[in-house]
Amino acid sequence: MSPADNQSEADAQLIPERVAELAGELSEAEDESRRKRLARQITRLAGRTRVVTKRVQPAREAAARRLRTGRSATRRGAQAGGSATVRGVRASGQWLAVQALEMAPKVPVRSLGRLRQQYPDLPPERLADRLIAGAARASAGVGAAVGVAAAVPFIPTAPVELGVETLALVAIELKLIAELHEVYEMPAPGSGPQRMLAYTGAWAERRGVRVTTSGLALAVGSPLRRRLERRLLAKAGQSTLALAPLLTGAVAGALIDHHETRRLGTLVRADLRARGQVARNGQS
Repeated sequence: MSPADNQSEADAQLIPERVAELAGELSEAEDESRRKRLARQITRLAGRTRVVTKRVQPAREAAARRLRTGRSATRRGAQAGGSATVRGVRASGQWLAVQALEMAPKVPVRSLGRLRQQYPDLPPERLADRLIAGAARASAGVGAAVGVAAAVPFIPTAPVELGVETLALVAIELKLIAELHEVYEMPAPGSGPQRMLAYTGAWAERRGVRVTTSGLALAVGSPLRRRLERRLLAKAGQSTLALAPLLTGAVAGALIDHHETRRLGTLVRADLRARGQVARNGQS
């Protein structure tokens, strides 16, 4: 392996940490020019870590080749192509899930005390509005930056860009979910990593954290782990529009990512509101 490959491999191992850091800064950035600079750093990170897809790229390329020649293939060939596509998709989902679970504990989350220090005059509902709007702007910035950076429209040619963008969007939304729990004074229990694992489950389920007597686990093969993989693949699928021709991709990526993050924040907030109301009624 060449020195350049060694450096790329080292950079790839830092993907979760660096994406979490950039996404955290992007979510909190008030200045538009700063948001654009941070979003561009995410696309540059993707370019420096292209080697990370070498393990899953062959399956994706094989699936793509079979899809392109599917019209003239025999029934047997088409069946083989379908199997390769499934394997490629599954590998992508598993890779994204591993990276997301490694990244989650590294996402910087502001405590309720810190949020109140930053926004002393905002009541909880307006603070929640502020967090959702900030996260949606951050997601839109990532989608636009990837759309501008993309040179080709076909997904297998830019897997790293999509993978890193997806992780960045997940980090922004995990931060939003965690901070909404802080605002409504319903943080997940446990240590920092345990809380972020719970918020990752909440992200996959698109609702507030549910704590049961058996705890919340994302073990390999568990239903929640599979749900996480499906949600990550769906998130990556939304990002494919960012690979459309230059300006169209940038605009489409920004609009979709903005909408989806705002929608997620609204769903989680509604769930937390309802649970808070139930708790207050039970105490009265």
